[in-house]
Amino acid sequence: MDQIIIEDLAVEYCVGVLDEERLRPQRLLLTLVMDHNFALAAADDALKQTIDYYAVSQRLLGLGKSRQWKLIETLAVEIAELVLREFKPAHVSVEVKKFIIPEARHVAVKVDRHP
Repeated sequence: MDQIIIEDLAVEYCVGVLDEERLRPQRLLLTLVMDHNFALAAADDALKQTIDYYAVSQRLLGLGKSRQWKLIETLAVEIAELVLREFKPAHVSVEVKKFIIPEARHVAVKVDRHP
């Protein structure tokens, strides 16, 4: 299967178990891998036959404007479900990286979902 990959999209979301963590947005990095057959898009050279990765990125950049999450696990599942519903890939993988532990480069969760 062909894939569209958005790697390390920087977003600002309010996420954290503690109330203080959710007071202001934190920088997170999102990586999405979306499976999609490119045969029709390549044949027609037409955006309408593929997944518009710009539209996906804009949707995710705006997602956290009026939302909060306690767990990055919940966030990853919600993003996967949103992408499947709105952009119709054959499969989506979502990784969320959070920079909360000073001694670690990041913590991350990853989910894989099919329609």
